[in-house]
Amino acid sequence: MRVDLFDFDLPQERIALRPVKPRDAARMLVVDGDRPFADEYVHRLPDMLRPGDVLVFNDTRVIPAQLDGRRGDARIGVTLHMRQKQRRWQAFVRNSRRLKPGDRIEFSGDVAVIAETRHDDGSWTLRFEGTEPVRDLLERAGRMPLPPYIAGKRETDAADRDDYQTMFGKEEGAVAAPTAALHFTPQLMQALDAAQILTETLTLHVGAGTFLPVKVEETDAHRMHAEWGRIDRATADRLNAVRAAGGRIIAAGTTSLRLLESATGEDGIIRPFEGDTAIFITPGYRFKAIDGLMTNFHLPRSTLFMLVSALIGLDRMQAAYAHAIEQGYRFYSYGDSSLLLPS
Repeated sequence: MRVDLFDFDLPQERIALRPVKPRDAARMLVVDGDRPFADEYVHRLPDMLRPGDVLVFNDTRVIPAQLDGRRGDARIGVTLHMRQKQRRWQAFVRNSRRLKPGDRIEFSGDVAVIAETRHDDGSWTLRFEGTEPVRDLLERAGRMPLPPYIAGKRETDAADRDDYQTMFGKEEGAVAAPTAALHFTPQLMQALDAAQILTETLTLHVGAGTFLPVKVEETDAHRMHAEWGRIDRATADRLNAVRAAGGRIIAAGTTSLRLLESATGEDGIIRPFEGDTAIFITPGYRFKAIDGLMTNFHLPRSTLFMLVSALIGLDRMQAAYAHAIEQGYRFYSYGDSSLLLPS
């Protein structure tokens, strides 16, 4: 499909630079089959689902993955993408035109990396020097990796250390938040439990590739970056049991959805999964694992807008986004939510 089919105009003032407080006070656009769009709020989610449904969350935790350093007199910006080994990370490097294998990049806090290998997509494998745990090095030298559409408008600050983490985050390794789950609070989880809505977690370490623009003209020519994920056998078995009992699997975010679809066979059975996935979902894809999706609003021409268009239909999603813009919804990572329930 042509990438320009997934374009739309978004006024800059619709881009949220801070989350609402409390988190579950965010608005939520409900797209339920062919019914008229419903303007709701996240705290009303228990009323939008059915007893026996299950919400699936991503328990990845965002690390301070952005670092500003120098190679000699040259300023170098690094955004970690995916861990390869204990001290080696694949990373996107800003101002890397003259970077060579073996070069040393120095950051604040006496933190340094060695550039080892340049990959075909322009990313680099970087090796952290020393024996100190990389986690400690990043806490000292890194900052939260806010998306470019926020970081380009304001500085990252102390509030982002909490605002850009979900309440489920425990498995460190993401360089971007699974933002659909940013809306959840302990109070909302109690309300879901009272409504007999089940919950499960999986892990997908979101990579920096989620922010990369689609630069090709046809979707078939786009190459997705891989991300590491895991679903254990017990979780897979419980999700299959929900389906067997007539409940729906609702992914809380596109990251949960992509891993669930990666772990599911053509027979509709979810299986244990551990490894990389580069699944790219566009219109025409047949969903095997999920029955609905809760997600924030996505960028024009992005792989994630392609994904929601595959779930609901391109014309329907274009109409939903036009409605959201007209009604003043807040877009992107710190913005409002949507609940997408296909017919």
